[in-house]
Amino acid sequence: MRARALEAPLGQEGIEAVLPHRAPFLFLDEVLELVPGSRVVARSTVREDWCRGHFPGNPIMPGVLIVEALAQAGAVAVLSQEDNRGKLALFGGIDGVRFKRVVRPGDELTLLCELEQVRGPIGRGKARATVGAELAARGTLTFAVGA
Repeated sequence: MRARALEAPLGQEGIEAVLPHRAPFLFLDEVLELVPGSRVVARSTVREDWCRGHFPGNPIMPGVLIVEALAQAGAVAVLSQEDNRGKLALFGGIDGVRFKRVVRPGDELTLLCELEQVRGPIGRGKARATVGAELAARGTLTFAVGA
């Protein structure tokens, strides 16, 4: 039996059907646009508990969590391809990441990942996180798809 094609928007249940991540380490709320194997746009509202202790009285979302949210968005694009369903997308590299804006609890991150090169199980994608019209972070993510 052929798997059902995925179409955006995807809510929490749809995201969890693609990604193995679960709370408290699932950082996507909704997938707004999806072209499997090519492009994804997702949304994430930053929660206070993601920033607890970073920093007391001045909560800021850690950069590593912004990068993880971008990677999870990119993984939706990769793992939504029929041939990759049920597999894992793992980091192979994180290049040229730059942080341009502080991200705080309550901010809504828009996460864009466009895959630019895929050869076998290895691929690269350009990723951007924005809050409104402001760039929060950008970089290139390399991934490996495995069982």
